[in-house]
Amino acid sequence: MQADRFVHDHMPPATEWPVFVNMDDRISGSDAFNLVEQLLGGAMQAAWADRPLFRSESDTLTYREALALVNQRAHVLTQTFGLQPGNRVLIRGGNSIGCALAWLAVVKAGLVAVATMPLLRAKELGDILAVSQPVLALCDAALLDELLLAQAQHTALTQIVSFNAAAHAQSFESLSATLPTGNTPVFTQADDMAVLAFTSGTTGPPKAACHSHLNIWSACHAWPRHVLQARSDDIVMGTPPLAFTFGLGGLLLFPMVAGASVFFPQSPLNAERMVGLMAESGCTVCYSAPTFYLQMAPFVQHTPLPKLRLCVSAGEALPDATRDLWRTHTGIELLDGIGATEMFHIFISSPAWAFKSGSLGKVVPGYEACVMDAHGNELPRGQAGQLAVRGPTGCRYLSDKRQANYVQWGWNFPGDTVSQDEDGYFFYHARSDDMIVSAGYNISGPEVEGALLSHPAIAECAVIGKPDQSRGMVVQAFCVLSSGHAASADMVKSLQDHVKQQLAPYKYPRDMVFVDSLPRTPTGKLQRFKLRPSFSSQGSLMHTVLCPPDWLPPKGYANGIMAKGQQIFVGGQIGWNAQQQFESDDFIEQTAQALRNVMAVLACAGASPQHMVRMTWYITDRQLYVSNLKALGGVYRDTIGKHFPAMTCVVVNGLIEPRALVEIEVTAVMPDAL
Repeated sequence: MQADRFVHDHMPPATEWPVFVNMDDRISGSDAFNLVEQLLGGAMQAAWADRPLFRSESDTLTYREALALVNQRAHVLTQTFGLQPGNRVLIRGGNSIGCALAWLAVVKAGLVAVATMPLLRAKELGDILAVSQPVLALCDAALLDELLLAQAQHTALTQIVSFNAAAHAQSFESLSATLPTGNTPVFTQADDMAVLAFTSGTTGPPKAACHSHLNIWSACHAWPRHVLQARSDDIVMGTPPLAFTFGLGGLLLFPMVAGASVFFPQSPLNAERMVGLMAESGCTVCYSAPTFYLQMAPFVQHTPLPKLRLCVSAGEALPDATRDLWRTHTGIELLDGIGATEMFHIFISSPAWAFKSGSLGKVVPGYEACVMDAHGNELPRGQAGQLAVRGPTGCRYLSDKRQANYVQWGWNFPGDTVSQDEDGYFFYHARSDDMIVSAGYNISGPEVEGALLSHPAIAECAVIGKPDQSRGMVVQAFCVLSSGHAASADMVKSLQDHVKQQLAPYKYPRDMVFVDSLPRTPTGKLQRFKLRPSFSSQGSLMHTVLCPPDWLPPKGYANGIMAKGQQIFVGGQIGWNAQQQFESDDFIEQTAQALRNVMAVLACAGASPQHMVRMTWYITDRQLYVSNLKALGGVYRDTIGKHFPAMTCVVVNGLIEPRALVEIEVTAVMPDAL
């Protein structure tokens, strides 16, 4: 058991955890168990013990050699520095053999790995230090500067050890060189924490997702075994950083489960160089984001990849055009999937041979997933709603009240609006929040705004995601300049460079617009929705007609019209089903159906009951309405919940459909317009 209980003590209470579905009944949470011991130690009894695990342009390490180096580095942590199981260790480095060995040594020693993106700046690193409170940091020698700046503001971090610096006497390599290579004891139980994985792209401070040794071990036997199906002769390459769980799983842990080999290219890495190295190394499995596959496709025409057999795409929505282009140039169907840092890795995906056009795939064996409404009720197949998932992994934030938003009724809610067809395939509709997803990176608009506002030339600014054909979205900034500063190309470059110095460079605004003022409500709140492409330069409003999946087209009127980012108008809904058939002539049952129809239209726009601001009831019989008020209240609460917008009841002589006894109309307003 970990002696340092910091992470355990700062997780949410068990009543706020999701339901965990154990994939291996032979392992209980209190059993002595260590993830790296299972992966590397177990490899010593496998056929691949003396086959390459890590490769680069200059080095190759077998599984046996890697285990010896990991054991030496674990001894440095526990003996030289006296770290105790459960202590947090920050790891800062790009994808390299040195970084992989550092991560494995930390977890093998019973410590908690806090991996960070190499592009992060001092402020961002400082936020992570404040949350995770590491006692030591392992940092690539080439990336020390920003970490030292962060350390100056967070003095609790007293020790930084560099790696990838074998010539330096105090480097990780030098300190471990003469230490024993023999196996170290297991200091952990299955339910002890192995990783604090920091999310990106949401507003506010970073969130740390806690994952135990058993959680990650189970994830290693879910998607990799049932969908990916890697082999021991595979050579794996990819672009996602090891600091992201997508990269950690795909480029380190999952290959080890299969006995495969990982090739880490030296940075910098562009699409042309990546394709060349894939050809030279004999790469068979590739992990990347759709944007990078799009960039690599032209180079594959000139540099064939005959050994490539599996290509995994994740991190952002996969456009059909990218899928088609990659298939045309390689003959390979991209393996798509949806995952989350909170869930560690992919939980919805299907093998390429089971691909269904336009879908994300099916739920990965070991997990359960469904589509729910705002009250935790599972929706019928074909109806859009919130994705809910549970399985051997799940969200447990460290010291964060946002736990209650992600986990409800024992399910994890990743924040995606989806639908599911009769065959079990899930189809992506949209993100339920307002993040900017650019080339696979999640970017928080308010965070970029904060960086821009620290520049003396900026008086006000607003940041949104602008649709982009190649990157999915780009960061677009609308800026009001301070007195004495003028808009110019030099000003654009100055502001972009300033953001790059404050934040990870991929977060900088690629498109900048200078304006005289920003749209605000009478109370002064910024109205970002008015800056989005749904508004033309003349101020006319674009709109989207809403029709839930599998509904018949409306008869001469819209089921709902959404003014994107502003208001949603749910046209009058009556008590018939999706096929425009009345199942009952009972007033209460028709009302319940009409309310369900309202919810279905709202879900199409990614809206929930709390977004409703007005509801109008049209009835044909006042006495029938009054005598059933109590029953109507029960039906309303069962369907809508306890949110009550302003309501009006109107008695009419008749409705368009003769059998209809009630019609309900709703106006809803999305958050940015409030």
